[in-house]
Amino acid sequence: MSQTVWIARHANREDFVNPGWFNGAERPYDPPLSADGLVQARQLAQRLKDSKISGIFASPFLRTTQTAHIVAETLSLPLKLEWGLCEWLNPDWMDSDPQTQSLEALAAQFPRIDMGYHSRIKPKYPETERDCMARAGESARLLAAEFTGDILLVGHGASTIGMTMGLVSGLATTDINATLCCLVKVVRQEAKWFMELNGDTSHLTQTESVIRFN
Repeated sequence: MSQTVWIARHANREDFVNPGWFNGAERPYDPPLSADGLVQARQLAQRLKDSKISGIFASPFLRTTQTAHIVAETLSLPLKLEWGLCEWLNPDWMDSDPQTQSLEALAAQFPRIDMGYHSRIKPKYPETERDCMARAGESARLLAAEFTGDILLVGHGASTIGMTMGLVSGLATTDINATLCCLVKVVRQEAKWFMELNGDTSHLTQTESVIRFN
């Protein structure tokens, strides 16, 4: 039996383009997509529009929700928000547990959100890198086992790496290219997973030259 798991990192974020955004933000660790990030998300959606994806899952941070919702609209699918795919809760990046919008507030903005879905995993701040990789990997395995069709998982730099490593055995963190709005394609043949695309960005007209994870 074959199954494909697509793994995407969110598109470009406002504080990468405008670093001053952080200082006046109500939720400084939860930036939205930048203007060019919205373009990237639409390009990602066009790349996936002819895929056989039947389920879409995303981290509940705003940038991942925005990216995934654009894909969900293009594919006419609901969007499930899963905390197991979230950002690395790194105390060197965040001085406290990051505040995000409530599920209700997000659903009011993004109508394809499935209010009946509940996260399978809830991470705890603070996390080590090892914690993050293990949590993201376990989430990917759980979702692939529970939702047996082809699925899309939208996460962050570190969780994109963790999800991929959780499915494909023998990979190291440095083996995976997790640039902004990239695509990793992992395919299961019988009981073994293989990585067919590694951080592909051929769908983007603009890509980052330096990979940033936070």
